[in-house]
Amino acid sequence: MSSQVVIALDFSSKDEVMNFVKQFQKSLYVKVGMELFYKEGPTIVRELKALGHQIFLDLKLHDIPNTVKQAMKNIAELEVDMVNVHAAGGSKMMKAALEGLEQGTPLGKKRPLLIAVTQLTSTSDEQVATEQGISSLKNSIQLYALLTHESGLDGVVCSPLDVGIVQDAVESETFLTVTPGIRLADNSVDDQVRVTTPAKAKQLGSSYIVVGRSITKSENPVEAYEEIISQWEGVTI
Repeated sequence: MSSQVVIALDFSSKDEVMNFVKQFQKSLYVKVGMELFYKEGPTIVRELKALGHQIFLDLKLHDIPNTVKQAMKNIAELEVDMVNVHAAGGSKMMKAALEGLEQGTPLGKKRPLLIAVTQLTSTSDEQVATEQGISSLKNSIQLYALLTHESGLDGVVCSPLDVGIVQDAVESETFLTVTPGIRLADNSVDDQVRVTTPAKAKQLGSSYIVVGRSITKSENPVEAYEEIISQWEGVTI
């Protein structure tokens, strides 16, 4: 069974990534985001897969449907485990992304999970109203979650604090909520405004949690990771 705790590789180079993952004597579920992918390209994905790690490729595609479809066909060939788009791209774009993934997935291999971003964890209710012209953050998340489900995707990216909103909008036990914005209680929240702890995220109903700096910036990343796993699984050490 794969881990539901995903480590965000907040690094800018392959050397930093490899020095980090070699500290762990196990396969991990890791997130490769824009900073790392734009520096190292598909090579970093292939090398991490060769080491046995699962990968959430977090590129948040948002473009016209055909462009996203063709991009997803290429991404599928990398055999990553999860990818995403912005729900704001609309149902036609999301359906095209799914088609691209299905067409690009190698024969006999499992299609990557496809999820959509509702609202970033750095977005506040005030910002949604003043900059996006949307009545409320809650309404936006509900709309995007429902649109994502109706488009056939596997789930959404959202704040753990918004999981209940998603579950109210989408009545499906299989619809995933992948939640960044996870910190240990004594960690800085940095540039995210809607955050919580691993234990609280589990209580709120998150399917997966994505944890970055609480692990990657820790003096002992392996220990921090194990502590997060313990909190997520409800184990007291």
